[in-house]
Amino acid sequence: MKDIMGLMKQAKAMQEKMQGLQQEIADVSATGQSGGGLVQVVLNGRNELASLKIDPSLLKPEEGDILEDLIVAAHNDARTKLEVQIAEKTQALTAGLPLPPGMKFPF
Repeated sequence: MKDIMGLMKQAKAMQEKMQGLQQEIADVSATGQSGGGLVQVVLNGRNELASLKIDPSLLKPEEGDILEDLIVAAHNDARTKLEVQIAEKTQALTAGLPLPPGMKFPF
């Protein structure tokens, strides 16, 4: 019975830490860029597009395809950086827990 109470306390503490982590992740942002910085994309921790900046030199009708490719590349760069930050924060929280390899929390 004593072990069950201890386990319940650990579960509650973990739940509180996870809620804090979710808020921290929501506050994280990552900037991706492409074209040598001509296109910049900022994603927040919920993987939402927070901002998009395009250098005016790219706003020519004949360069529409290039601009589209640069936006996609900048978004992918930001998403990769964001995933790394989230993984680092999650790993810090779960350090020392006996979790199976590759287990991800549902954020």
